[in-house]
Amino acid sequence: MNARGQVIFKDIWKKHGEFVALKDVSFEINPGEFFALLGPSGSGKSTTLRILAGLDAPTSGRVLIDGNDVTGVDAADRDVAMVFQSYALYPHMTVAENISFPLEMAKVPKSEIAAAVFDAARKVKIEHLLDRRPGQLSGGQQQRCALARAIVRKARLFLLDEPLSNLDAKLRLETRVELKKLQRSLDVTAVYVTHDQEEAMTLADRMAVFMAGEIQQIGTPAEVFAKPNSIDIAGFIGNPPMNLVNAKYSDGDIILGGQRFKTAVQITGSRDVIAGIRPSAIRIGADGLKSRVDLVEHLGDTAVLDLDIGGALMRVRVGDENVPKEGDTVSISARPQDFHLFDPETRKRLV
Repeated sequence: MNARGQVIFKDIWKKHGEFVALKDVSFEINPGEFFALLGPSGSGKSTTLRILAGLDAPTSGRVLIDGNDVTGVDAADRDVAMVFQSYALYPHMTVAENISFPLEMAKVPKSEIAAAVFDAARKVKIEHLLDRRPGQLSGGQQQRCALARAIVRKARLFLLDEPLSNLDAKLRLETRVELKKLQRSLDVTAVYVTHDQEEAMTLADRMAVFMAGEIQQIGTPAEVFAKPNSIDIAGFIGNPPMNLVNAKYSDGDIILGGQRFKTAVQITGSRDVIAGIRPSAIRIGADGLKSRVDLVEHLGDTAVLDLDIGGALMRVRVGDENVPKEGDTVSISARPQDFHLFDPETRKRLV
């Protein structure tokens, strides 16, 4: 196991005048971990990555890499390799020259560079393109060239800022799989910024979910999906995201649209709650809460139904067999353990 590449963020704040870009951000990344920074646009994830890279300085707080305080250390001296969304390739240089550029800057002997460049290119399957210029490459090939340039440095940290967002859907999927294999084979710590939750869920060992400059939750993708700790995260993670509806809680039951549902959540007394339930957890059957089907989205092997629950929208994911039609009335139910309860005031998870 690679012992290099541990990251600690301690109480990091970043302010631009009155605007607070990061509020008290703290987390720890283990050596060899694939760690995602996930959140919507403007949530602070790219700022966090830039501070880790040394491209931005925090207003306060400390950054440690492998136990060393690097808060005031220049980007060039941090031993990190960065892959940007734009790839940042030099158009006038060949692929080989682009990949070798960091080695040239580091004054590596010429005799060692060619072999290192070929080895890095081979790892991302572009060794046959070394004589071409970036303008002659597809988007996917440019992305691999940028990755090879990062690999050749043998840095202790890989920082990836939305590296797949310029690729089409099919290529994004293929490259995602290769990226995970590559990170494993290099045994390097990777910090990956994305707004695409599917990317984060499939790639990350753990992830930090950002909202408005703060980390709202850190955990494995499975943990965050199974137990989102706020309404904001529940409404962001999942495709379609969790249904969130106003409900009443009373004696182990949820009252929703005039119907009582059993829940596994136990809290004292009766109170207003926001009830959350995943679209895939809702069952359509003979009995339950009656709802009208407003819209049907066919997605191949599944369909998503938009249901009207007393004027509120609820989405249900069903298999492609016996899909109801728009205008039909259906009965919906759910298992007690599939309900999530949130406090309407604090927006935090209850239990």
